[in-house]
Amino acid sequence: MSAGFLEHVNMTVSDPDEMAGLLVDLFGWHIRWQGEGKGGGRSIHVGNDTSYVVAYSQGGQMKASDSYRTPGGLNHIGVVVEDLDAVEAKVKAAGYTPVSHADYEPGRRFYFDGPDDIEIEVVSYA
Repeated sequence: MSAGFLEHVNMTVSDPDEMAGLLVDLFGWHIRWQGEGKGGGRSIHVGNDTSYVVAYSQGGQMKASDSYRTPGGLNHIGVVVEDLDAVEAKVKAAGYTPVSHADYEPGRRFYFDGPDDIEIEVVSYA
């Protein structure tokens, strides 16, 4: 029996186009699918050929919460890249602030708050 793997994560955002565009720009991903989502919302599936993130919205006002204190909250998305420095430059050029840099065995990482203050961890094992 083979081990399972993570196919996708679905998150609610205020602007699916903004989130999908950022993920495409930073990580070289592509739009796998987009269309109507659950409850009349809109979904954009963005990723590579084996896994993806769903940027979903029903539109209108949303209530923010502290994800680290809310059961079921999304704490962060971790993305592995080959060239951490190049992606950090793209993050800065997109207007976001990299924080919490760490060099550790076996890799290096930083975090930034993207659209809707969704935290994204960028890590390299190269």
